[in-house]
Amino acid sequence: MSTTTLSPTGTLLRLATAGSVDDGKSTLVGRLLHDSKAILADQLEAVERVSRDRGLTDVDLALLTDGLRAEREQGITIDVAYRYFATDRRSFVLADCPGHVQYTRNTVTGASTADVVVLLVDARKGVLEQTRRHLAVAALLRVPHVILAVNKIDLVEDAETTFAHVAAEAHEVALGLGLEDLRAIPVSALHGDNIVDRSERTPWYAGPALLELLETLPSADSAEGNVHLPVQVVIRPQGAVLPGADPDFRGYAGRIDTGSLSVGDVVAVLPRGRRSTVRRIWLGDRSLGSAVAGQSVTVELADDIDISRGDVLAGPGSDEARRVFAATLCWLGDRPLLPGARVLVKHGSRTVPAMVRAITGRLDLDTLTHESADTLALNDIGTVEVLAADALPVQHYGTSRQAGAFLVLDPTDGNTLAAGLVEG
Repeated sequence: MSTTTLSPTGTLLRLATAGSVDDGKSTLVGRLLHDSKAILADQLEAVERVSRDRGLTDVDLALLTDGLRAEREQGITIDVAYRYFATDRRSFVLADCPGHVQYTRNTVTGASTADVVVLLVDARKGVLEQTRRHLAVAALLRVPHVILAVNKIDLVEDAETTFAHVAAEAHEVALGLGLEDLRAIPVSALHGDNIVDRSERTPWYAGPALLELLETLPSADSAEGNVHLPVQVVIRPQGAVLPGADPDFRGYAGRIDTGSLSVGDVVAVLPRGRRSTVRRIWLGDRSLGSAVAGQSVTVELADDIDISRGDVLAGPGSDEARRVFAATLCWLGDRPLLPGARVLVKHGSRTVPAMVRAITGRLDLDTLTHESADTLALNDIGTVEVLAADALPVQHYGTSRQAGAFLVLDPTDGNTLAAGLVEG
């Protein structure tokens, strides 16, 4: 089975892996791909060859995801490695995220669109500070499901007691962060225990294997709620036009983030708030009666409105745009954030100058409570107040993960400084 083949019958699930260094994330992903027969023969032969060259007696399945040369040399995951695979029941997009604390920013990237995070914990070490940080990131990003994979269960003497202790500790942290759905599975990524099939070596565990659970978890249904379509490009073709389209065709192309859109629907053009009616919807050169979240379409409106890249076509109940809003930031910059900092805010396809007007708190990962703070350092999670130069069509992140998310950029070089979530 090809890694790019998608199941024709199953729904799509986006998952991300996370965990501390040496917990076995890449090995687990490699085992998942290998045992579900989701890798090509030439890929497996290449991994076997590299493993032999290193003097290993067994195949190092971590090499299936550790693609960067620096990663292979250091034996750690630095970048987010994306893989696509499918079973007869479901299609998957998998993001293998780094574990080292200095690459937490990459974990935020990988988990930002995930339906589920598979969080690995070494059974011998239990819940660490980085485990708490990754749980906090999952809670911050409102990831619907978290699976705690208690790895290397084969290396502890009293596996059942150890598993119960680690799972209970993780559940306590998750509840403190507001994570409602955390499920624990004892696994051995090296030997494949409870990865694709249930293992006879854990007779005391009566739950599903990892892949069984992934195949049955519900994915986020972003087709519900008001439509939200950030305009990526305005199409004004010269000469030939789409079949059935007017000679003065003007279309607004983008990907529908949430909701659904039908011909005849009333939409608001944000941030200005003018309204119009959907005249036609195009998917390529094909006219549609309606479109849903996840589809990239071109929309014609009944009225001639000044619309440009960065504007949003939204449901009439979402026609608000704001310059001031409260937000939670996961600070990713090497230099600390201070009140009054001048930044750029990228929301959808629109980027505007902004100022962090105030820092109102910071999450203490030990106590899981917010404390007062006047600065945010690398990997801190804190609350701020943002003042944007222009109004933005932001929504509360709890209402829409797409319309409620934004990036904070450095105005001097464009580098990403923070991932932000609108809270009010």
